[in-house]
Amino acid sequence: MIDIRENEALSVLNHSCAHMMAQAVKRLYPQAKFWVGPVVSEGFYYDIDLGDEVIKDEDLPKIEKEMKKIAKDGKRIVRKEISKAEALEMFKDDPYKIDLISDLEDGTITCYQQGEFIDLCRGPHVETVKQLKNFKLLKHSGAYWKGDANNKMLQRIYGVCFESAEALEEHLEMLEEAKKRDHKKIGREMGLFMMSEYAAGMPFFLPNGMILRNLLENFWYEEHTKENYQFIKTPIMMSKELWETSGHWANYRENMYTTSVDDREFAIKPMNCPGSMLVFKNGLHSYKDMPMRIGELGQVHRHEASGALNGLFRVRTFTQDDAHIFMRPDQIESEVKELIRFIDRVYSIFGLSYRIELSTRPEEKYIGDLAIWEESEKALAAACVSAGKEYKVNPGDGAFYGPKLDFHIKDSLGREWQCGTIQLDMNLPERFDLTYVEKDGSKVRPVMLHRVIFGSIERFIGILIEHFAGHFPTWLAPQQVMIIPVHYEKHAEYAEKLNEKLLALGFRSKADTRNEKLGYRIREAQLAKVPYQLVIGDGEVENNTVTIRRAQSKDSQTVNVEEFIEMLTKEVENKQL
Repeated sequence: MIDIRENEALSVLNHSCAHMMAQAVKRLYPQAKFWVGPVVSEGFYYDIDLGDEVIKDEDLPKIEKEMKKIAKDGKRIVRKEISKAEALEMFKDDPYKIDLISDLEDGTITCYQQGEFIDLCRGPHVETVKQLKNFKLLKHSGAYWKGDANNKMLQRIYGVCFESAEALEEHLEMLEEAKKRDHKKIGREMGLFMMSEYAAGMPFFLPNGMILRNLLENFWYEEHTKENYQFIKTPIMMSKELWETSGHWANYRENMYTTSVDDREFAIKPMNCPGSMLVFKNGLHSYKDMPMRIGELGQVHRHEASGALNGLFRVRTFTQDDAHIFMRPDQIESEVKELIRFIDRVYSIFGLSYRIELSTRPEEKYIGDLAIWEESEKALAAACVSAGKEYKVNPGDGAFYGPKLDFHIKDSLGREWQCGTIQLDMNLPERFDLTYVEKDGSKVRPVMLHRVIFGSIERFIGILIEHFAGHFPTWLAPQQVMIIPVHYEKHAEYAEKLNEKLLALGFRSKADTRNEKLGYRIREAQLAKVPYQLVIGDGEVENNTVTIRRAQSKDSQTVNVEEFIEMLTKEVENKQL
């Protein structure tokens, strides 16, 4: 799925279409006043004050109809340059525009006009509204002015525009497919997780979800053990003094949950890093110990705005698959190269492709020497090249404490998700006075990497649900086999014995011996997205066979029981997609 902001031509097209939508709204609702209408990844929106009127679903087609009239009329879009004083006079009756203009420096201000509609805008725009005929209004919602809950609630209308009708249709079909794959809907249907008003933004994992979660966590531990990681578990709540040392208290306090214990102030951890610092500092380390790879599946809590919460994608508590790697400066390139190789292997198991972004030193508010920054950036770039991976430079987007590599995975719908990251940190080793002993006996500051692969267990599960549309590969499926006797009594004994055999071998299997029609039980198994459905009738009982139906397929095949077990074993052990 395309990110409109990443495509310059589409970005201009969508911003121009936002103005056309505002023109249509103004015709239909003369009292309308407009805040801003930016381009976003999924298209555009405009925030609008309609007074006492409220936009409903049935109003969107009316606005679209007026937009089509405007596009057909074909007016040119004209850029105008005016002074700040002229702008204040032009928009004197619009408090939202006055607010925007007041924040601008004295000098030339640009506006764009089509027909009777004019609005402040830096541009650029397309030449004529004729180019904007392939659009669709997608949804509407409320939005506080300037994003502040203390301000007035405005109405936000979202839309998207493409250069051709075919491209628009393709995009809309993709959006429909994305709706079907919504992890909140599938998660509910498959009994994976739930949310509760008693713990907003804090997921409850249900039995099927716990199977999936445990499989992912066990996989994480197994793969990291192969890579020579050591594992720790640090407290979920630590004192204010620790967070002052780490810098979180000064920079992240408003997002932290705090409490008082024995007259001391404590915070529930929003990050795992400070705990890892204390673990490293607990012992004496030699240059021979480097690199030290310390991993932790650590639960963190962050106070996210209630309006931003979204299923498993944006939550207030989640488990980061953190690791902190302490190493010598001469090990940066080789360690990062090995990390890229490791991340590549993990993503390939899930069928996820990705691209890498190298975020470099911010222009301002960074710590450390320029020479160290340049050396670190070169090391990260060289590691990508050495690993045979292309990367895109994202200038100035590094953290204040060091450059980083971000891994943007692409799912089966082509949507990108930023999951993995490798961050070089020059800050925390200094703040916590971390050292190791060099060959000559001197104490030296280690170089440190923060890294995640999943990002968070919860969000990664949400991504996998949508990537696979709930049809998980067999090794990950909460239930792998459903055994369905044709007659719930006649063939039940064989079905139950086969189920016991599969359970004893460690497979996740059930036998559906309910007094329901065969077609109904098969459909139930299909809806539950069970990878293998085994239908048992007279022939299967007599010949010690099973008839296999795969999820998402109407075809079937009959094989003997041992052959099926061998096939299932191989598929699970090899983590086949």
